[in-house]
Amino acid sequence: MSAMNLIDAQAALGFVIAQTSIIEPGVYRTVYPDIQYRDLIPVDTSGSEFATSVTYFSQDQYGKADWINGNADDIPKAGTTRSKFETPVYTAGIGYGYGFEEIGRAQMLGINLSTEDASAARRASEEMVDRVALLGDASKGFTGLFAANGVTPSAAKTGNWASATPVEIIGDLNAGLLNVFNATNTTAISDTQLLDWDSYFLISTTPMSQNSDMTILQWYLANNSYTAATGKPLTLRGIRGLKTAGVGGTSRLISYRKDPSVLKLHMPMPHRFLPAYQSGPLRWDIPGVMRLGGLDVRLPKEVSYIDGL
Repeated sequence: MSAMNLIDAQAALGFVIAQTSIIEPGVYRTVYPDIQYRDLIPVDTSGSEFATSVTYFSQDQYGKADWINGNADDIPKAGTTRSKFETPVYTAGIGYGYGFEEIGRAQMLGINLSTEDASAARRASEEMVDRVALLGDASKGFTGLFAANGVTPSAAKTGNWASATPVEIIGDLNAGLLNVFNATNTTAISDTQLLDWDSYFLISTTPMSQNSDMTILQWYLANNSYTAATGKPLTLRGIRGLKTAGVGGTSRLISYRKDPSVLKLHMPMPHRFLPAYQSGPLRWDIPGVMRLGGLDVRLPKEVSYIDGL
């Protein structure tokens, strides 16, 4: 029996379609522990899948009450300012496929097609979202969490943590929280902080004092300004990519309030696989597509960068 009799185009396509119904649910259940964005940034999947942009407004207020004369006609006024922003949404793609021989062997032996290429495609889609969310994409005008538009970095008061005292390191960390607190006129405080891994490992292994059983990290998590003010635990994580994210290639401490009103990533069409089709005489492909916007930092005052740790 010839190979062409064993596997004709329509039979192959039907076989691939049946296999994808098994492969895709498993692939989408897979969790990639080193993909960072989902734990750091609220993701908005609402809105039309084919919208060309997402429009939002950032609002601030002004006005101060003051003493006036009982007959005055120049009453101080309060008001709000609203700025309109528009984030474009673009289509990206990554899929997978099977060749003639691969399908033929699977049919002949009664085995399932390999899931590895589908998993690789799915992971590639997550890696792209991770890159856009954290680093941005200059080709689309996007900035990411590590260097967002509208956020002005400041220099660490102490810096050079390798030679700093634990108290000085705590001061730099708390400054990140208080930068947001002071910039918002004490109305908000950071609940999340991100460090490069070297700085994170330093505070997680260095004792708070010579006779202490607590590391700098343990002491800080128990006694930071956010926890003291709210009674809630602070999130502090080590993240790759921050070692050279600061001005002049220095390390950067990021402090922010993790809330959709502060920042969010727009993904109106999360990655999906489309129906299989025959793409050539000996090839059957399964396209994958997604529609992705950039990271919106809607309240820049609630994000703080401190450089030079």
